[in-house]
Amino acid sequence: MTALFLPCAAGVEELLADEVLRIVGRSAERTRGGVWVDGDEDTAMQLNLESRLAQRVLWPLIDGPYRDEHDLYALARRVPWPHWITPAQTLRVDVSAQRSPLTSLNFAALRIKDAVCDSLRESAGARPGVDTRRPDLPIFLFVGAEHATLYADTSGEALFKRGWREDTGEAPLKETLAAAMLAAAGWRGRAEDGPLLDPCCGAGTIAIEAAQIACGIAPGALRPFAFERMLPFRPHLPAWRELQQQARQRVHAPAVKIHAGDVSFRMTDFATRNAERAGVRQAIEFKTADALQRLPPAAAGTLMLNPPYGERIGPKGSRAGALPAPAASREGFEGGGSPAEFFSALAAHWKRHYSGWTAWLLSPEMKLAGLMRMKESRRVPMWNGAIECRLYRFDIVAGAGPGARVRPSAE
Repeated sequence: MTALFLPCAAGVEELLADEVLRIVGRSAERTRGGVWVDGDEDTAMQLNLESRLAQRVLWPLIDGPYRDEHDLYALARRVPWPHWITPAQTLRVDVSAQRSPLTSLNFAALRIKDAVCDSLRESAGARPGVDTRRPDLPIFLFVGAEHATLYADTSGEALFKRGWREDTGEAPLKETLAAAMLAAAGWRGRAEDGPLLDPCCGAGTIAIEAAQIACGIAPGALRPFAFERMLPFRPHLPAWRELQQQARQRVHAPAVKIHAGDVSFRMTDFATRNAERAGVRQAIEFKTADALQRLPPAAAGTLMLNPPYGERIGPKGSRAGALPAPAASREGFEGGGSPAEFFSALAAHWKRHYSGWTAWLLSPEMKLAGLMRMKESRRVPMWNGAIECRLYRFDIVAGAGPGARVRPSAE
């Protein structure tokens, strides 16, 4: 058994710890930026296949104090590299730092690569090659102020790359963040969770994640992993094939309906094609419509959306009323005006037509509740890449005004 590290987006640590417990039946220790969990090769394979919230599954190789790149080289030489890689295989070294005194992370990566190659040259008479795209052994180095840790990255590509996304819009939402939004809301695709609607679906990430959850589809079912090429995992590959087979056998029809759409025909088409590749096209009802006009598809349910923000929050093709945040825009609604006008109109639409629904809305706007003139019942800190956001929960009740308490017919 070893202590595996699963990094995640800031604010998702508690949700990830709960997910790990459900997947492997073992408690995880939360730390800033991820969780630790005891496990073996089978545990690492299962977490790669099943985790929707982790960014990677990292296998610690060695750690220790350091002062400079020479210390990093000496630390890496203590790893039994012939146990992990042959001269016929390839490697890549990635580096992450926090308060490190090093002046060049590229040079640190080079010294780790040198240590691996020197070790193999001494033991086997030849050195492995470097492959920056699909290495057989991805190595991850984390350097702090005084301490360094080397990991084998059993995932390879980041876990948000599920294997189905080909069509994207501007600034697509990562699958891991969409999954975190659903986890924070407690939505698991059960009958008691009710239907889900994303009226600003963009490339369809939230709806597709929700549909895969509702259908019991493992997030890693459509992609390869680096551990499949790592020497220590070769004896475990029959167990891996069995895990994959078990995952395929548990896929089922959804117990709830999932609805999605965008004001842009182009984005709705992108989302539909992505859903087809993800194996959930039949589980999602797509409809091209303006979020400010779309009527509810059921008497009650969950609204889950990442509305446009950043460069553009105005009419299609324009850039009006930008929020003071990094660019993260995509097409999602009609109408011009400022962010305040859009969110005010959205809240009025919800109060008029979506009474009884619960809305979860991801936004970098810290005064969103005031803009919407609604009181949030929960506010969850989340990061959309480098953008600090909040996931707001609004319990929608009918607002004042003519016809506000009249529920319209479902779509």
